[in-house]
Amino acid sequence: MTRAPKNNFGVNFVGTGSAKPTQVISNDELGLRVETNDSWIKSRTGISQRRVLGKNESLTELSTTAARQALQMADWEPESIDLVILATSTPDDLFGSAPKIQANLSATSAVSFDLTAACSGFLFALVTASQYLLNGSVKRALVIGADQLSRWVDWDDRGSCILFGDGAGALAMEAKPNGLDGFIDFRLKSDGSRGDCLNVPNLDVFQTLVPGKMYQKGGFSPIQMNGQEVYKFAVREVPLVLDELLISNSIKPSQLDWLLLHQANQRILDSVADRFKIPNKKVLSNLANYGNTSAATIPLMLDEAVRDGRVKSGDLIATSGFGAGLSWGAALLRWIGPN
Repeated sequence: MTRAPKNNFGVNFVGTGSAKPTQVISNDELGLRVETNDSWIKSRTGISQRRVLGKNESLTELSTTAARQALQMADWEPESIDLVILATSTPDDLFGSAPKIQANLSATSAVSFDLTAACSGFLFALVTASQYLLNGSVKRALVIGADQLSRWVDWDDRGSCILFGDGAGALAMEAKPNGLDGFIDFRLKSDGSRGDCLNVPNLDVFQTLVPGKMYQKGGFSPIQMNGQEVYKFAVREVPLVLDELLISNSIKPSQLDWLLLHQANQRILDSVADRFKIPNKKVLSNLANYGNTSAATIPLMLDEAVRDGRVKSGDLIATSGFGAGLSWGAALLRWIGPN
């Protein structure tokens, strides 16, 4: 999937926000649960610690906090928002958590819905919101990426429990008639034939409904992952989709100010950067502090880089999300920031 021809509207990115659980779990603490240690985890993933939601915390509240920060940076009143999209695979309500966030924000004019694409979720939601903005049907949109993968991790599986954490990030976007367009282009891709490399499958639990007839009880297994196949998928497909995007827009890797990838594994980030000869100083990474927070990784990292001054107005960013589905994609963005 690629971008349609431009019309009279552009998209500006004007606010970011993020929120993390208060509870920090270090690598050594995980070693009290499974046979692992800080050195083993760091050498294979680059992760030092992760955040895990505890008592008196929820994904909805985390998402609301991130969203409020983005609204504050954008200097928006909640009533001015037209659209709220929550990218998550772990909602507090199976029917969707976005409406509750909309209510928490008092965004009374906004339509809200959840979008599920696992670790690609934020990128897919970003593209979805941009289409509403570009065609003029909405003026202001709030995109939130948030996940609580700690709900679905098998904490006794050393191969997967070391990878994941919880978090939320948000991005405020608005349509600008004939304005500077911060949303340059995108590519989205899916391959369901490889979906069993990373999934949370439904549990096959059947119970008696009435004599002689059964029903399937709801529930899911913990995260199932073939780590080697997911790694090979990421280091092969992400450079290909980024290369396609850069070539089609006549942009050289050296022209990028920042490479912002889904924070899954430091070796993946390093491999992609090496492929394009992008120096480490241009690669945004906070993986060491949070682990893989799924749909939250890109907006959480973007918020930190905007707030500490690394990302400045006019900066050109190449971003890519990839993960379960299998799904992946990339986008070229120019950060403009609040007026």
